[in-house]
Amino acid sequence: MIRLLLIVLFALLIGTALSLGLQYDLGYIRISLGNYLVETNFWVGLVLIVVVVALIVLTTNLIRRMRQGTGLVANWVSRGKERRARRRTTQGLLALAEGNWPRARKMLTSAASHADTPLINYLAAAQAAFESGDHEAVDELLRKAFESTPGSDMAVGITQAQLQLAGNRLEQALATLVRLRKQSPHHPFVLKLLKTTYLRLEDWRELSKLLPELRKRSVLPESELGELERQVWHNLLEKAAEDCRRQQQQDPNTSLEPLTRLWDELPGFLRRDEKTIADYARLLADLGDEAQTETLLRKVLHNHWSDDLVNLYGRIEGRKPDEQLLTAEQWLKDRPSNAELLLALGRLSLRNELWGKAREYFETSLKLRRSRDTLAELSRLSAHMGDEEMSIKLMMQGLATDNGLPELPMPRA
Repeated sequence: MIRLLLIVLFALLIGTALSLGLQYDLGYIRISLGNYLVETNFWVGLVLIVVVVALIVLTTNLIRRMRQGTGLVANWVSRGKERRARRRTTQGLLALAEGNWPRARKMLTSAASHADTPLINYLAAAQAAFESGDHEAVDELLRKAFESTPGSDMAVGITQAQLQLAGNRLEQALATLVRLRKQSPHHPFVLKLLKTTYLRLEDWRELSKLLPELRKRSVLPESELGELERQVWHNLLEKAAEDCRRQQQQDPNTSLEPLTRLWDELPGFLRRDEKTIADYARLLADLGDEAQTETLLRKVLHNHWSDDLVNLYGRIEGRKPDEQLLTAEQWLKDRPSNAELLLALGRLSLRNELWGKAREYFETSLKLRRSRDTLAELSRLSAHMGDEEMSIKLMMQGLATDNGLPELPMPRA
């Protein structure tokens, strides 16, 4: 109310001032423009100037509003494109999940330029292109994915490596993963993909170098990692033995250092692993170094008993077969009912030409467990000792055991 009164009062004052001012002759305004001359009363000129200024202000405001309207239209159009892009992206992802690769690629690619996350569109489109078998398009889409989003090199690289692995392009996958590892040396998923790549390439040496990092970063469960380590070192031992065998063909006196040196490189837990010890001992024996094999097995069996290792111990010939037999007989005091040890003792007795003792050990082992090996050894020994009937009988029992024949009635001779 007070504001309205003030406005009315101000208008009255202005009106009074103008009425008083019009009573006085303030002269005229004269404007010359080229050949034109304009003359007018001062008050009329003042009104014209006010009108011109008002028109300029109104025109400026009108132009500004038109520009704002154009921006609103542009924003409306842009939002419409974004809505269509989101709808197409959703349709493309559904097509990808349904296995409709051509439609998925088309929808995802067309929506990428206006999508909120073009990186996702291009990566998913690359997956669809890969499933369609278009590897050139895959590389192009991955390039667009990289260019669409700054800092996406790791995500794009991992996707590229996965697709290369899925396409069995192992060398390209390895190159991609090596590059990614240089950028992020401890990235768990990159390490896991590298493990898979080396495993499929059977690059056991590089995989052995990767194992400590896999363990440190807990990339794999402990049981899976342990099995992987056994597999890696088993294959490395096999390869070293093959190299030694190849060298022996050229020089029979060649050293077994490549194999023994590799054994020294094994992690401690594998050097205590029964299966790994057995693998290494067999390789040494196959290469002719049975004396070193006997020493290794004797030390291991002294601290850790294993039926498989004692079986191998009975098959090899140490430097002193008599001492080897005595060592095994010492073990028998603690394990009198061990069929595998008795079989090994029978074989060691044969190596020492103790035929009667060997037969006794074989028969005792056979009473405890009817195994194919024991039947075969006793059959062979009986034949050489002149007991052919017993030899044939044992051989038949061994054949029945080998073939899993059931117990059936037979005619008497």
